[in-house]
Amino acid sequence: MNRLQLALKRTVDLCASIVGCIVLTPLWIVAAIAIKVDSKGPIFFRQERRTKDGRIFNMLKYRSMVVNAEQMGTGLFSYDNDPRITKVGRFLRRASIDELPQLFNVLKGDISLVGPRPCVKYELGDFDTLNKKYKKRFQVKGGITGLAQAKGRNENSWDEKVTLDNEYIDRFAKEGVLLDLKILWWTVAGIFKSKNINELKIDENMSDEEAALLTDEEVKRIAHLPD
Repeated sequence: MNRLQLALKRTVDLCASIVGCIVLTPLWIVAAIAIKVDSKGPIFFRQERRTKDGRIFNMLKYRSMVVNAEQMGTGLFSYDNDPRITKVGRFLRRASIDELPQLFNVLKGDISLVGPRPCVKYELGDFDTLNKKYKKRFQVKGGITGLAQAKGRNENSWDEKVTLDNEYIDRFAKEGVLLDLKILWWTVAGIFKSKNINELKIDENMSDEEAALLTDEEVKRIAHLPD
């Protein structure tokens, strides 16, 4: 990628995240108090995710589920009426407030404001054996939002998200930071619509647990198909 555009991208990341952290301070405080009052557990949720070149980092979010939710029920998948989501958590997710602590990840340089959404460490299976299509999305830093989130969020399947992530990489090489600004605008507009917050079940006739297991297996299978 063009070094100048990457430098501009990092400048935008730093300036926007610093301003965001300062301006949103009252919201940080209110959200933290609401989480503590609503349910037992920490304010923040840390999860190992993959960013550029598959590097592992701890992504920070406001906790919107009960403690140890990842080891319960549908695991990484969350469908409508997920009982693991707290009352405050539902609001945080609907307004995307739960994602705000990732501004600190941006400041640290783990991720960018815009880029492929970092997957959970084990979500796609063995990183080293991913096929070329799925490996490509790790050529750049992950992001708080990306083209896949701006164009459907959880409405898209994992494979559709990867296609859009790779489209972002190709388009950034031509459009640069202007593309990031467009995606940020589309993302903000999408937040107010509060659509596609949870995943769609692969088969409505299945229980949530069955659908999650089948989807997990299918995602990993497609990610490791021969090139």
